[in-house]
Amino acid sequence: MTKNLRFLHMTRTVVLTHRCLRDKISYRRVPIASYLTDFVNQVNSTSTTNFSFVFKECAKQGALELGKQAHAHMILSGFRPTTYVLNCLLQVYTNSRDFVFAYMLFDRMPLRDVVSWNTMINGYAKSKDMVKASSFFDTMTVRDVVSWNSMLSGYLHNGESLKCIEIFVDMGREGIEFDGRTFAIILKVCSCLEETNLGMQIHGVIVRVGCDTDVVTASALLDMYAKCKRFDESLRVFECIPEKNSVSWSAIIAGCVQNNLLSLALKLFKEMQKVNGGVSQSIYASILRSCAALSELRLGGQLHAHALKSDFAADGIVRTATLDMYAKCDNMQDAQILFDKSENLNRQSYNAMITGYSQEEHGFKALLLFHRLMSSGLGFDEISLSGVFRACALVKGLSEGLQVYGLAIKSNLSVDVCVANAAIDMYGKCQALGEAFRVFDEMRRRDAVSWNAIIAAHEQNGKGCETLSLFVSMLRSRIEPDEFTFGSVLKACAGDSLGYSMEIHSSIVKLGMTSNSSVGCSLIDMYSKCGMIEEAVKIHSRLFLRANIPGTTEELEKMHNKRLQEMCVSWNSIISGYVTKEQSEDAQMVFTRMMEMGITPDKFTYATVLDTCANLASAGLGKQIHAQVIKKEMQSDVYICSTLVDMYSKCGELHDSRLMFEKALKRDFVTWNAMICGYAHHGKGEEAIKLFERMILENIKPNHVTFISILRACAHMGLIDKGLEYFYMMKRDYGLDPQLPHYSNMVDILGKSGKVKKALELIREMPFEADDVIWRTLLGVCAIHRNNVEIAEEASAALLRLDPQDASTYTLLSNVYADAGMWEKVSKLRRNMKGFNLKKEPGCSWVELKDELHVFLVGDKAHPRWEEIYDELGLIYSETKPFGKSSLMPEVEGEEQNQWCYC
Repeated sequence: MTKNLRFLHMTRTVVLTHRCLRDKISYRRVPIASYLTDFVNQVNSTSTTNFSFVFKECAKQGALELGKQAHAHMILSGFRPTTYVLNCLLQVYTNSRDFVFAYMLFDRMPLRDVVSWNTMINGYAKSKDMVKASSFFDTMTVRDVVSWNSMLSGYLHNGESLKCIEIFVDMGREGIEFDGRTFAIILKVCSCLEETNLGMQIHGVIVRVGCDTDVVTASALLDMYAKCKRFDESLRVFECIPEKNSVSWSAIIAGCVQNNLLSLALKLFKEMQKVNGGVSQSIYASILRSCAALSELRLGGQLHAHALKSDFAADGIVRTATLDMYAKCDNMQDAQILFDKSENLNRQSYNAMITGYSQEEHGFKALLLFHRLMSSGLGFDEISLSGVFRACALVKGLSEGLQVYGLAIKSNLSVDVCVANAAIDMYGKCQALGEAFRVFDEMRRRDAVSWNAIIAAHEQNGKGCETLSLFVSMLRSRIEPDEFTFGSVLKACAGDSLGYSMEIHSSIVKLGMTSNSSVGCSLIDMYSKCGMIEEAVKIHSRLFLRANIPGTTEELEKMHNKRLQEMCVSWNSIISGYVTKEQSEDAQMVFTRMMEMGITPDKFTYATVLDTCANLASAGLGKQIHAQVIKKEMQSDVYICSTLVDMYSKCGELHDSRLMFEKALKRDFVTWNAMICGYAHHGKGEEAIKLFERMILENIKPNHVTFISILRACAHMGLIDKGLEYFYMMKRDYGLDPQLPHYSNMVDILGKSGKVKKALELIREMPFEADDVIWRTLLGVCAIHRNNVEIAEEASAALLRLDPQDASTYTLLSNVYADAGMWEKVSKLRRNMKGFNLKKEPGCSWVELKDELHVFLVGDKAHPRWEEIYDELGLIYSETKPFGKSSLMPEVEGEEQNQWCYC
């Protein structure tokens, strides 16, 4: 009785739905509707063929409401449906996930066949309700291969791979004959589990039953081997397929991409085109992915044109793969054109663009696209968030990054490992270490990328000890470090942690990563910064003097180009190491050798070599480097431009320095600092101050270096009021706390203005201990202004406490005593120096004439024309010596007087 009432209720609902649909619903939305309208109006429409056709079309297109309308018409017409027609109707309900109506229909079927049962099992399996599917399967009295395949497919889609294997084994025990779909499903299970041994056993079964020549089974088999990293077997299966179709070609090409055999994927695609193998969505996606990884922009563009001709360009997957290809080939312009012209954009298209702009370091554009994605209603996923986190890191947008992380928490995507890793990286680059560590600490699962991100965050923020501590924690967590880990850790060790560096080097050797070019370059950089240039050169030689690797011409060319880039990075580290050790001549020799080897320098190379020219005041070589920079069209680079401004100013070529400054297309604070510093060093205080005021007017925020230069300019000009104004402006207007160099310049300003006592008071009021530079500056101004012997003695006492072997302190104090006429103290100092075996370091100067460097030391007679030089010096000295009798030390010989009193 209950069943009859339920069926009556269903019939009434269907009839009412029919009337409602007939009166109110437009049929234009679904193609089958026009046929159905004609069908309803026909008199002779109550045939099995007509009803089965309508139900099949409704099931295929997911037209549930129209299927119900046809069901209603069938009831009203009095037509007695066959089991076949009811099975077609049953499929309408199961395909649309309307299991209430499906179950009622199944329950009232007068006669059910195996197709009826399979339809219900398949419907529940597709909706991942394996309990109901299993219940129907167990109730079946007669099962065929489709029943078993439906269960296999359901468990596979439900992620229950082991249950799939149990079903497959039971299927064999029941004596059910396997078909191509059975093998395709179970081989996919092997791929998911990466169970090569099981896959090989199933391969044996396939050969035994004679399905190895079936194109569907063979395609599934080669796909399994490819995903299990047995590509040689995959290729062997592919070659044995007698008639290859687009499915088999798609599987083998996808396998090449999965195994990183990108060149082979392109080669197979070309072979496929020769035999008219056809194209498919997956083939385009795989080949475009290969082009992206190989940076094959030209071939990628051709594939895009091919997709347009084949009517695949509008396909969402193909379009996303094309956008990704353009982005990874550094062609965001074409990617943007394709994106703007596309209709019905999906989330994946937005993700490709956001990721592309982030990788190209166009952070603001990526953020704008993410905003458009949010406004579009398409939602976001873990890929969207990872891309936008990188964009926030690029623009140092901590506020935006916090908001995006809030979205990640609300959407429950913050637990995703990739999202958390990207958030850690963003916080680290935005100098929010606390937030970065909080995200890391809250992660349920951490991979190697997570550890690399938090280690890199601490290294980037100058936390060397914490970086090494995290590295130790990573090793204790049984996570094996990779090249990125060692890159960050070695950077943290560079400079002052040689002991730790050598321990890490030994770990690299044990792990067999010494041949890795990235790790090798990091080691070279570390040893260079630690001052062990010889060790860096040894590693460089071992790393880049390896035997040639076989490969195709294109592959070898790309490998060669990559190798040259790596060699350039390595040479840059060595050159920079020599500069750090103040061995500029050696740095220039290495640069010459690098050029002779045919390695193209980059902007970092040129900037470093220009620094050596500045250190040696070698304007000639600097101009030659400048000419190379112009040829390479690098002069517009702000980094190179700033270095050129600095080089010319340090070589005394202030006119050329200013010319470079004015011609700069873009100036940052480094460019301004270099020019202001140049004027300050050459005593051009007025020009330095004018340039500083112009810098303020152009809204360029000065930093600590700017104020060091401008205070030095005030010291040169004796502008005490202006110097004090700038000194207090640092903290008041720009929030910059004065550092030791600023105090040193203020001591110089006050001292040279005769306010030596105020200079001493300033030193005593400093929030930190004075260093040797400040005390030496105070001692120097005491030598200029007499009657400051006590302050000079206090300064020299502080200097000797810092370095008892400092000969310059004795020299400066001796000058103060001599000016005050305190000859006994001068003699005592001289005796002390002899007792301590201290000698004043001789002065050194050099001049470059006609590409030849001439170096001079005090009392030096090594120059071939030293006699002529001393004659000229004697003439100059006699002309500059004051008239009248000089009152030098009576006890000291004339040569020693000059050495002590005028040094």
